[in-house]
Amino acid sequence: MGEINTKMQSFIAISDIISLLNMSSGFLAIICSINNNLNLAAILMIIAIIFDSIDGWVARKTNRHDELGFGKNIDSISDIVSFGVTPAIFLYSCINTTPGIIQILVIPISLLIVICGGLRLTRYNVIADKIKTHDFIGFPIPGISFILATFYLSGLFNPYIGLILSIIVSLLMICNIRYPKFDNMPLIAISAILILLLILPIPIRLYNINLPAIILLIFCLYYLIINLIRR
Repeated sequence: MGEINTKMQSFIAISDIISLLNMSSGFLAIICSINNNLNLAAILMIIAIIFDSIDGWVARKTNRHDELGFGKNIDSISDIVSFGVTPAIFLYSCINTTPGIIQILVIPISLLIVICGGLRLTRYNVIADKIKTHDFIGFPIPGISFILATFYLSGLFNPYIGLILSIIVSLLMICNIRYPKFDNMPLIAISAILILLLILPIPIRLYNINLPAIILLIFCLYYLIINLIRR
């Protein structure tokens, strides 16, 4: 085996830059959460999901050859930041101002998000080349960010429901249930339009409920529940 070229430019590709944009969006969402700018934090979490959803597509379109697995690793590291640490801090920031026993619960539940996210990503990296499947094993890790972000932006956020959802989704991330990959093109197109409406400053509300956010939340919860029932 020849000596490996350790210069960064020999590793990084366009798809990896998109993964880094995913990580950057997650980091900025953390900063916004800490500074109590929760609306912007939620939007940045959704933007991170957009970058995460296209990095693999870009890698395929550019015929990325990644024999050493650099792309897989940078993708996983970006995901643990954006969909492990970020939603955990977002949840903590959302609930930290609520008085009472709920403050005792939010720290371990936030930590559960990080731990389950790390376990899920590690399992994926270990089995990715060993199991032939087109499905996700366990609930996809971006789902926790998507659920918390759309729940908050909907205007219906409740701290107790937020904690319960976080526990359920975290545990489903590390379960052995198969979740099919998204291939319903009409639904993907509708979701893309709703996400665009959500991240742009175009208020579409009914009785103070953000309609794009609540519809996207329902879509995601349906995907979570229907595959749990079908298992």
